[in-house]
Amino acid sequence: MGSLRFAKPLPLLKPRKDIIDGTKHGNSCIQNLTPSFGKLTLSEDCLVLNIWTPNVGNNDESTEAPALKPVMFWIHGGGLVNGSIFQMPPYNGIDLAAYNVVVVSTNYRLGPFGFLYGDREDAPGNVGFYDQLLAIKWVRENIRQFGGDRGRITIFGESAGSRSVSSQILSPLSKGLFKRAIMQSGAHLYNMDREPLNNIEALSEAKQMAKHVNCSETEDWLQCLRKVDAKDILKLEKSFSSLVFGIEFLPVYTHKALDDHLLNYEMKAHFW
Repeated sequence: MGSLRFAKPLPLLKPRKDIIDGTKHGNSCIQNLTPSFGKLTLSEDCLVLNIWTPNVGNNDESTEAPALKPVMFWIHGGGLVNGSIFQMPPYNGIDLAAYNVVVVSTNYRLGPFGFLYGDREDAPGNVGFYDQLLAIKWVRENIRQFGGDRGRITIFGESAGSRSVSSQILSPLSKGLFKRAIMQSGAHLYNMDREPLNNIEALSEAKQMAKHVNCSETEDWLQCLRKVDAKDILKLEKSFSSLVFGIEFLPVYTHKALDDHLLNYEMKAHFW
């Protein structure tokens, strides 16, 4: 991935000309797999969508276009360090689509690849949330081609996916991109006793990782870390693990990563 590792995702500049075989699973974001996930093809090149849609064709002789359907946009859980839209059957959207809705699910980068904080524009932290944001924007712009109504998008998720939904609700960058949201077990401020790392702590964690793979702080440690084999970074993630699943790479404050000026200590005081 080179310079794209730890950086914000880039939108497609032009449509692909080849046909994508939707019957085959794509890449899942690189992670330390657990046995229950089954076999997944892991890669840093993993930002893809699944889309299930009811029949959008018009089978009768009417010249009227079929009515656009509501859209359900799923964000998977996994502590922000595990998970994939290709975990089947749990994340198969075919049953939900049978209720006359268009179902979308998205991958996003995980662990250090999605949440490492470099204190600079090309490594702002929380790029996993930016991955989700870009996917929502893509759906907003293109879902009509799949029979979906861009004005009736509901984002929903479970566990870390629910926390992600909460972050998208609070972000001004997501304003107007979806109509409704469902959070299943988890929100950005769900546990005040275990807040995300602050910027200083998060940067220290990143530099500690770089030091373990011989990327000196006196040189461009981030560029060095971008050249390290992804499997070696995953080994470090495992060695830094604590008893709380994935705690070492919980995101920095969402308002820092998503320019959310509403999410601050005053808002926390208001809610708590």
